Amino acid sequence: MNETASNLPLDSLYQEVILDHHRDPRNRGELPDATIQKEGFNPLCGDRVQLALKLSADAQTIEQVRYQGEGCSICMASASMMAESIEGISTQEALSQIQNFRNFLQGDEAAAKPEGDLESLAGVRKFPVRIKCAILPWTTLKQAIEEGASS
Repeated sequence: MNETASNLPLDSLYQEVILDHHRDPRNRGELPDATIQKEGFNPLCGDRVQLALKLSADAQTIEQVRYQGEGCSICMASASMMAESIEGISTQEALSQIQNFRNFLQGDEAAAKPEGDLESLAGVRKFPVRIKCAILPWTTLKQAIEEGASS
């Protein structure tokens, strides 16, 4: 029997979105004219993410983002979703999104639930050991923005 998205259990649908981003990553690759490059690494599991950002001339807008890396499907899917969600927004909006995403995954009930494909990572909350996998790209982005603002 072929199940459609409308009658799949929510966890299955979320898993499918994560697998889709892992198999068909968005914004993955090099960015030769990057303004900022930053690498994040989780020594506990081996996840590694390299971010490349091209900021606007006033360093207030993320014009382009690309990532590369290796790691589990949660980490790589999170990087893909993050890259898709931050391209074209201000660095301040990105910092706010980073903090909200971190708060949400760490169980803060006051944090806004992520929207779009990012919502699929909500299930990670059930597995505290995997939260670091999902957050690594976001932590790396935060460090990149903060370093870019200080240079």
